Amino acid sequence: MRKTHLTLVTLLLVAAMLVTACGASGTPAAEESSQPAPAEQAPAEQPADSAPAEPEPQEQATGKTTLDTVKERGKLVCGVNQAVPGFGFLTPDGEFEGFDVDACKAVAAAVLGDANAVEYRALTAQDRFPALANGEIDLLSRNTTWTMSRDTSLGFDFTVITFYDGQGMMVRKADNIKTLQDLEGASICVQTGTTTELNLADQMAAAGVTYTPVVFPDAPSTVKAYEEGQCDAFTTDKSGLVSQYAVLANPDDHEIMDVTLSKEPLGPVVRHGDNQWKDIVTWTLYGLIAGEEFGITSQNVDEFMTTEEPEIKRLLGVEGDLGVGAGISNDFAYQAIKQVGNYGEIYDRHLAVEPFNLVRAQNALYKDGGLMYSPPFR
Repeated sequence: MRKTHLTLVTLLLVAAMLVTACGASGTPAAEESSQPAPAEQAPAEQPADSAPAEPEPQEQATGKTTLDTVKERGKLVCGVNQAVPGFGFLTPDGEFEGFDVDACKAVAAAVLGDANAVEYRALTAQDRFPALANGEIDLLSRNTTWTMSRDTSLGFDFTVITFYDGQGMMVRKADNIKTLQDLEGASICVQTGTTTELNLADQMAAAGVTYTPVVFPDAPSTVKAYEEGQCDAFTTDKSGLVSQYAVLANPDDHEIMDVTLSKEPLGPVVRHGDNQWKDIVTWTLYGLIAGEEFGITSQNVDEFMTTEEPEIKRLLGVEGDLGVGAGISNDFAYQAIKQVGNYGEIYDRHLAVEPFNLVRAQNALYKDGGLMYSPPFR
């Protein structure tokens, strides 16, 4: 009996060792389904929605929070676009300007008291996430879509949706293309490393349309290829289409189709794991929206400093310690509104002007039929 017992134990140990060995070798995790092969491959870089190792929170890696780093440095390092007029654009004078650029300025005003204390880093769609993950930038404000994978496996935190958008399609009027089905067999220019590329594949598959994606690393090369006739259509966010349409050599030869391929909630992004910094960026942006709700502008904000309205007093730091609770000055929203303007001022300055004339639509305040409103400053 004892011999039988020992034999059984030996067999069990051998089986356990085999199971352990199989587990160590393991099979790789299932990869995402492949997309249609593009006619022109972009440089081999990590796709925007693939999941690198989650970045180590900055406060653990250096012993400092992002707020500490920004204050000690004396400036905010902000990742932006340089090729989308209206949102992020490098002017001939070498100055960055646009809707997303002003979000950087608002955060700098709130944290440092100086909207100009910003160092801008021009980033492509493919290099924006690595730059944020490795600490090259403190904030990413570059027409970036909020998705689940970016919010979870990529290790980032989205703050406020500052622009509600949707993906569209630009075509040549002469081609008489009105529906997605009309694009059967067409070639479509698209920027790689973006949700745009993935959405295009999803929607064309759902519509049963065969197409050839022609991919490029950035917006300028994508638009240039479309304008030169390398593809039959060009797709990106509708706001981006309007922006690029305005600078085409012969805009009247083109049109934006009446189709929406996706929802594109856009907004600034921070690293996961630094809740204080996320709160600061989030509530600074909400402060701009609240400013518009209350009718507080860069021109009249000083008049509101003597108001008796409790929430406005808390918003502007006249009473309470909302800013101190986040680690910054109580007048953070005052500084942002005074130096940069409220949400409506920023929108009008960059997007409601010629040649864009973008209507507010979903980006109007909730009381005007839009989706924009701020949680309470309490």
